[in-house]
Amino acid sequence: MNLQIDHPTTSMLLTWMTFLPLFGAVAVLGVVGLKAMGVLTREAADQAARVIALVASFVVLVLAFFLWRAFDPQNPNVQFVHHGNWIPAYNIQYFLGVDGLSITLVMLTALVSFIATIASMPWWPGNTHLDGHHFTQHGVAGYMAMLLILQTGMTGVFCSLDMFLFYVFWEVMLLPMYFLIGIWGGARKEYAAIKFFLYTLAGSVLMLLAIIGLYYNGPQEILDGRLVHTFNILKMAQWGRAGGYGAAPLVMGLSFIRVAWVALFIGFAIKIPMFPFHTWLPDAHVEAPTPISVILAGVLLKMGIYGILRINFAILPEATKWAAGAMAVFGTINIVYAAFVCLAQKDLKRMIAYSSVSHMGFCLLGMSAFTQQGIDGAVLNMWTHGLISPMLFLIVGVIYDRAHHRNIEGFGGLAQQVPEYAGLLGLAFFASLGLPGLCGFISEFTVFLGAFPQWQTLTIISATSVILTAAYYLWAMQRMMLGKLNPKYADMPDVNWRERLTLYPLAALIIVFGFYPKAIIDLIEGSLRNLILPLQ
Repeated sequence: MNLQIDHPTTSMLLTWMTFLPLFGAVAVLGVVGLKAMGVLTREAADQAARVIALVASFVVLVLAFFLWRAFDPQNPNVQFVHHGNWIPAYNIQYFLGVDGLSITLVMLTALVSFIATIASMPWWPGNTHLDGHHFTQHGVAGYMAMLLILQTGMTGVFCSLDMFLFYVFWEVMLLPMYFLIGIWGGARKEYAAIKFFLYTLAGSVLMLLAIIGLYYNGPQEILDGRLVHTFNILKMAQWGRAGGYGAAPLVMGLSFIRVAWVALFIGFAIKIPMFPFHTWLPDAHVEAPTPISVILAGVLLKMGIYGILRINFAILPEATKWAAGAMAVFGTINIVYAAFVCLAQKDLKRMIAYSSVSHMGFCLLGMSAFTQQGIDGAVLNMWTHGLISPMLFLIVGVIYDRAHHRNIEGFGGLAQQVPEYAGLLGLAFFASLGLPGLCGFISEFTVFLGAFPQWQTLTIISATSVILTAAYYLWAMQRMMLGKLNPKYADMPDVNWRERLTLYPLAALIIVFGFYPKAIIDLIEGSLRNLILPLQ
């Protein structure tokens, strides 16, 4: 990726966005201390923890708005740089910055984290039967602290331009997600949390080995009179484009760049998740609390695609060209296989979890074509899926809070009892299946437009899977919303104000970006053009 540092002066904006949630987590721990000393009652401490988390995530969202307003979309280089030495002995730098690829994901992280924090709040007019958020009624301070630490890790991943720092934030994100599922999850929470942890940790080990190999076979620079290697992603990308890694010694008789590429790709593919590494995701989603499923689908899955683009594509372009066909095939498998699995699901949340596996396959297919439309569509799909999937999981949370089950066939005729909920569910379903006028359509269309010249057969197969997507969504809607009302739900209340605060902003954005995707395409296009130039 031919990127340069655009602002020689230091900008603290990204540092504040990254670490403000961590400061909030520290403040929450201070509240715990006050409770332990008897200064605050448990109820007061819990409420204080919720307010701190809400304020911290809201301030980050405001900063994200200013970041978007100040970002220059005509400049494809890295902006808002904060750069300094961190561990000079190994030339490890504190290096943050954003370009068109990362700024969209930084904004998405801020938005989804804030919505997830609102979704973690009890129904504030009073704890009634509408408040099914039992998971935040015990260990509230711990839950909010973990939520804030998770936000720091996610934001740091998208801002880091030093590979060591990138890896640290990647691992920071792992632990709070493990605890959020393992402590506040459902009946099989321990199993789901351990499975998530082991899969992700296995990928992290492969990533670490590849990063060490890239460091020792990469460019060198003079620091304090010493010749040292660097973890600087921009310099490593320049070295890789110049063919520097091609001169690295063989690894067990195999090409270093291909071995490193595969190791990194598997680490990122687990996070996507890509077939056959996808099995941790449905378990994690089903057992996770609703707000954590929102973050998991809205942000965490995007880290895998982002890592492939930021590191595999930018640093190892020759190996990326070598692996293009495999990426396209695995992307198609993701799309088609997961769509068929969705048809067989009876649990609404598990169906939506598998739909995420299917939709992330579009990203793999689009970016494997090495065309401007394909890679634009892949990144645009990350943005649109980051809006649609949180809304889908919030929809599941609403019905589960009332019915205490997610069995699709156990409902029936709900549209006449909860019309507002039915309308929101319909909007989210139609957006996910790619209805024109909603944001899911334009991202899928752009992927097909970019992939078709390179992968005609795979694109045709993937496009026909849209029929399967429509089938499982419409079939679920028919069984849940239409027909005769199930008498068990004759008194079911419609959505409340907390739920409206989480669902309507996402619904509005889904419609806005369905008609005006230019707002995102303008941000990403310049940087992505530079990214694919060495691959064409």
